[in-house]
Amino acid sequence: MKKNKQIGKNVKQLSLEEIERLELLKKVHEKKGRQLTFSDETGSLKEVDELRQLIGKQFEDPEEKYNIYYVGIRKLLMDYLPKGKAYEEMRQIIYDEKNIFLNLGKRKSDHKGIRKSDGRMTFQPVMNEILDIVIKWIGESQNPFDIYREFYMLNEKHGYPHEEYDDTTKAVANAMLKLAERE
Repeated sequence: MKKNKQIGKNVKQLSLEEIERLELLKKVHEKKGRQLTFSDETGSLKEVDELRQLIGKQFEDPEEKYNIYYVGIRKLLMDYLPKGKAYEEMRQIIYDEKNIFLNLGKRKSDHKGIRKSDGRMTFQPVMNEILDIVIKWIGESQNPFDIYREFYMLNEKHGYPHEEYDDTTKAVANAMLKLAERE
């Protein structure tokens, strides 16, 4: 009982501003997921329910992701990369670099040929970045070595590893990178 009386005496010694601050701090801690902010129009305090705002936002749009991946990235690469059996290995090397980025650095060679991730389910900003590179490539050069270099450098920029290949495929990948640098 003595402690409570002493606390009451200490509170009485606080200034009006300090009491107001303590009340605001108490109010902030009462309601989780809510925040106090100043209104621009009136200058008064208003309460913002952050959790409701977060839940109300749509972070990822499945239909948009589908279109970005299948109608954008995949279709454009299939349409503009060289076709035929003779270019199959080159296309696969380009797809591997693209997929490493879409999968945030996960490689097939890390898990005996299984990536353990799906680039079609990556974040939309990541997909948009790849789509922008593909669109720029189509508008500028359409040279497969250039798109390989772009994907390779994008993975370098983010610190992602590159796919590990056997000696023959590794030689093709290195040659593609060198040919892209010459142009």
